[in-house]
Amino acid sequence: MENNFNNIPAEKFRFATKNDLYHDSKFETKPVSYFQGAFRRFCKNKGAVVGGVVIAVLVLFAIFAPFFTPFQPAYYDMVYAYVTPKNKLFANSSIGFWDGCRNKETNYVGYLKDYALASETGREVIKNGEYKISEDGSNYSYRYDTYYGVGFGKYKIISPEEFNDIQRYQNETGRQILYPVVKLADRPTLEKNKYDANIYYKVENPKASTLRPKVDQNGEIIPNYWKYEASEFSNLMAEYNSLRIEGENGFEEDGKQYFYVYGRRVDGGIEVRAEYYEYYIYQHNEVKKDGIEEPLFLFGTTQTGKDIFACLAYGARFSFIFATIVAIANFVVGVIWGSISGYFGGKIDLFMERFSEILGSVPTMIVITLLKYHMGTSSQALVLFIAFFATGWIGMAGRTRMQFYRFKNQEYVLAARTLGASDSRIMFKHIFPNGLGTIVTSFALVIPSMIYSETSLSYLGIINLEAGNTTSVGTLIAAGQQSIMANAGYVAFFPCMFLVLLMLSFNLFGNGLRDAFNPSLRGTED
Repeated sequence: MENNFNNIPAEKFRFATKNDLYHDSKFETKPVSYFQGAFRRFCKNKGAVVGGVVIAVLVLFAIFAPFFTPFQPAYYDMVYAYVTPKNKLFANSSIGFWDGCRNKETNYVGYLKDYALASETGREVIKNGEYKISEDGSNYSYRYDTYYGVGFGKYKIISPEEFNDIQRYQNETGRQILYPVVKLADRPTLEKNKYDANIYYKVENPKASTLRPKVDQNGEIIPNYWKYEASEFSNLMAEYNSLRIEGENGFEEDGKQYFYVYGRRVDGGIEVRAEYYEYYIYQHNEVKKDGIEEPLFLFGTTQTGKDIFACLAYGARFSFIFATIVAIANFVVGVIWGSISGYFGGKIDLFMERFSEILGSVPTMIVITLLKYHMGTSSQALVLFIAFFATGWIGMAGRTRMQFYRFKNQEYVLAARTLGASDSRIMFKHIFPNGLGTIVTSFALVIPSMIYSETSLSYLGIINLEAGNTTSVGTLIAAGQQSIMANAGYVAFFPCMFLVLLMLSFNLFGNGLRDAFNPSLRGTED
């Protein structure tokens, strides 16, 4: 049937309006760049995002934590060895967490000794004075403050100038450092107990190895302080060479005025009983003025009295810086080496591969041993860098070579070569971006691998990074291994937790980067 347009009635026609005209609409979607698409794909991987956040937190800790602690890795104090982690926010809480205390179980004599120290100094050696007794009465358990519990330690010998300066400090601040001493003839007999400054009380048997404090009918500790009558002061000075605190008013007993002896002159200075907690504050605030206000260790201390927080912060900073430098060096050399080998192939590839195989067959341990032997006076960090760099780039070169072999005969590469593109342009403009996913993932995983290797070597003692303000996470873990027997698991917990979080987060992060930079997934993020 033929259409007769000429016979269409005029009433069937009408004028077209603007709304009846249709045109192609403008393309509103903005183009997505390669890295924008990679970022979108990365954000879709929740595990990778979490890993990235954890890495960022660890890096920020390594960068900024050293600025928030007055301690440094070189600092140590053997008196405060194995003190537990303490945070001021939890110090006075009753939950028994992060308060500088540990659970202690002892017999009645052990309890009496801690009670005696608390009675003399007014410190909560036994937290809140609370304790539990077993049903048979032989066992006492309580929260023991590891900071106050050191008490006086041994009798300390100081100079006359320091004795006078401590008196001045006590008068100005009202903080007591020196306590009355015990007369030499009244002290316990055994050498280990004779100079124990914590024993200020009378004991039942001075000749015994384990001393049992005497208590009165009210259960209170009976002091054994060296005291004298005010009228005997001049004779005491001549006969015993003893000292008392200047300006002390003394005390009255049985209608007589008495004074306590606070120091005994000996060869080399004055023998005193100094409460170490207050003496520590005096030393760091008045003498050293090093910014340390009080003994407060956020993560506790090691067996040598090193602050774990400072050591971990400085060790993490060194590990990140060292691993990043090694990874960048290995990345640059490995990518250049692998791209040349994979792109040109033939005899060039054969020679470069044999060279890499020969170099890679040398064990890293032998390289480190030889370097330590020939570079004995050099920095251990430099030895470690050379050892890791000598063979570390080979893996990156192999992965890059594989990617170049995979893509160099693709159609777009042949088209670029036909259009006259140079070898360098084809290598780094066309082939390299397509293999970037695998290469970047490998680079991301090199950093934790370097940190793990460095930690392992320092843990085994093969490399010693304990020099100045440098330390290693591996050294802390080694110290933590020794501390387990001393019931101080926190020494190993914090560095081990750092290492575990680092390895897990970098693996998750690397997997996310692999998917993000995979060109075959481009366009799938919507």
